[in-house]
Amino acid sequence: MDNLQKIKLLCQAYNIFPSRQKGQNFLVNEKVIEQTVAASDLSNNDLVLEVGPGLGILTEALVQKAKRVVSVELDKKLFSLLKGKFAGVSNLELVEGDILKIDPLTHDLKPNSYKIVANLPYNITSHFLKKFLSGSNKPLVMTLLLQKEVAQRICAQPGQMSLLAISVQLYGQPQIIGLVSNNNFWPKPKIDSAILKISKIKTLDEVDNYLSGVSEKIFWQIVRIGFSAKRKQLQNNLAAGLHVPSDEIKKALKQANFDPKVRAQDLAVVDWIKLAKKLDSYLN
Repeated sequence: MDNLQKIKLLCQAYNIFPSRQKGQNFLVNEKVIEQTVAASDLSNNDLVLEVGPGLGILTEALVQKAKRVVSVELDKKLFSLLKGKFAGVSNLELVEGDILKIDPLTHDLKPNSYKIVANLPYNITSHFLKKFLSGSNKPLVMTLLLQKEVAQRICAQPGQMSLLAISVQLYGQPQIIGLVSNNNFWPKPKIDSAILKISKIKTLDEVDNYLSGVSEKIFWQIVRIGFSAKRKQLQNNLAAGLHVPSDEIKKALKQANFDPKVRAQDLAVVDWIKLAKKLDSYLN
């Protein structure tokens, strides 16, 4: 019996109907699970936070590799299934709840001491990334299965940058480990996925040092204003958003060695830091 048959029988037995609204697409290919776990580079000393374990296919591999796994599942029926399936597994803590409302510290996962591995529900991706990259309880590394297009946007280079790319690249180093066809999931989603690894996640102090004198708040105000109208030149967005004459913005861009016609998508994180230093006085 293959994985897909097992999963369908399991769902039938527990009266589980995968919810599109909750982003429930169960991974059925063992090779993808192996690739995800391998990318996580787990050892028997590692603490792991798993998000959305679903039917526990990835969980099975994680508990074999890690010292301790905390798996958070929102769906009551799936949680019930997992409790039965993993009864007696001593290095697994199953938590019923919403990962966006749970503090890992309450489950003895301290800042910069644990790794996240997740087949992430597509509908929580941006909120999830914000919580764990910019919050106070950051992981060491994240290995995530998510939408291919989202992973590609996160890993974008100058010329194709977005608010999402900046919001990840400020805090860590994203890398696509592999692409995963939609045929590897049940029910089959409309889109393909990717294994995304975010490593070298900065601590709060490291983020402060990286911003070198610019507050995180000011940095994000400048970036959001810069991306406020994608097709416009950056100088126009900044002049309108900061209520500053265009000539002053052009002067700041020139001092930062940027082309006056530059657009927001052309700038890397380090460029935004440089620009924020030039413009922070307009926000203080």
